[in-house]
Amino acid sequence: MFVSPYRTRRPPEERPWAALLALLAVACGGSEPAEDSAAMPRAGTWRATLGSPGGPLTFGLELVEADGALRAVLINGEERRPAGLVREHAEGIAFDVPPYQSQIVAKVNEGGAALSGRWERDRGEGMRAVLPFAAVEGLHVPDVQPLTDERIAAVSGRWRVRFAADDDDAVGIFEVDATGRARGTFLTTLGDYRYLAGWFDGSVLRLACFDGAHAFLFEAAIQEDGALKGDFWSRDSYHDTWTATKDADAELPDDFALTSWVGGVPLSELQFEGLDGELRALDDPEFAAPARLLVVFGTWCPNCNDLTELLVELDERYDDLAILGLAFEMGDGLEEQRVAVRDYLAFHGATYPVLLCGTSDKAAASATLPLLDRVRAYPTTVFMDGKGGVTAVHTGFSGPATGVRHTRLRERFEDEIEALLVQPEGG
Repeated sequence: MFVSPYRTRRPPEERPWAALLALLAVACGGSEPAEDSAAMPRAGTWRATLGSPGGPLTFGLELVEADGALRAVLINGEERRPAGLVREHAEGIAFDVPPYQSQIVAKVNEGGAALSGRWERDRGEGMRAVLPFAAVEGLHVPDVQPLTDERIAAVSGRWRVRFAADDDDAVGIFEVDATGRARGTFLTTLGDYRYLAGWFDGSVLRLACFDGAHAFLFEAAIQEDGALKGDFWSRDSYHDTWTATKDADAELPDDFALTSWVGGVPLSELQFEGLDGELRALDDPEFAAPARLLVVFGTWCPNCNDLTELLVELDERYDDLAILGLAFEMGDGLEEQRVAVRDYLAFHGATYPVLLCGTSDKAAASATLPLLDRVRAYPTTVFMDGKGGVTAVHTGFSGPATGVRHTRLRERFEDEIEALLVQPEGG
């Protein structure tokens, strides 16, 4: 496996993340919390870290005081994602990261200026992802020498990316400034990797994201030929390698041409439970409208969450649009799925109906929905007229971290809906 010089060229005590690694030792049980442990942490900005298998995964954390309580906010680059209220817990404090069945539990050390504990996420059927967590008050910016214009240009820009485990190329978009701060994302045929932020020290690029569902860590070194080569870790177990070459023209295939509607099964024959426990077919009169969207999604999926924010806007804007969510959830317990979907809809303020269609396994989902050639990605959105005729199928979703691509996709969704609304009656 590729070994980064970022971890080997400096003595351990001189590495930028040494203080955070020491805190992780506390999180893993290496030492006891300070005698002067505080009941609650202090409001303000914190530098937080998860103990990823690939090394420290850092992100921003802000504790905001309002009405006598603290609310956690996760910070990944330019994104500020509100989390739950900080509450007392048997082990110290805890806060949820909705809507992902995810929480952080921590001891409060150093008189309220340090936290150590764990992040855990329910993955269904009794499985949990768990990583050590630590945070220190303040930003604690790594000591990176100012970068030259040449070093900045070596990374900033558009890249053609190949993850070893994927069949299709991805596109990387990275931006570095003179202080070494880096941000960007990866575009794939299934969706984007959302807001990534980190550092470039002149030789090694390190990007991370933690939003309660994702715990992503990317690291890559610049090779002699200018290419990037490195590793990708996700949550507590997944690992892949990746390479990239600069390519200003790198693009993905048309995401409206990846998944096909094959039909062949009447909508009336596909029946699933609603949140009230009643069976409903996909052609139920409740879902009738001149323009309809069938949205294959999961509450556990960050790209689905990005799409849902847009769907809520579209639902409010177009009176003659009907949206029907088809939920595929982690685990097969219907009651647990029902609770997860209700919480998800409440979190987003979504009022459109949702049916429980099965588990998140794509092969099983493809068998459940034979109307599509297969389910390639969560989410998948079907645009349908009032008579059940399909005009477009969209695979994945490019969220706000993708900038112009996201703006154009929003416009395409609006165009597709408005084209349905101006069709003659009958489609």
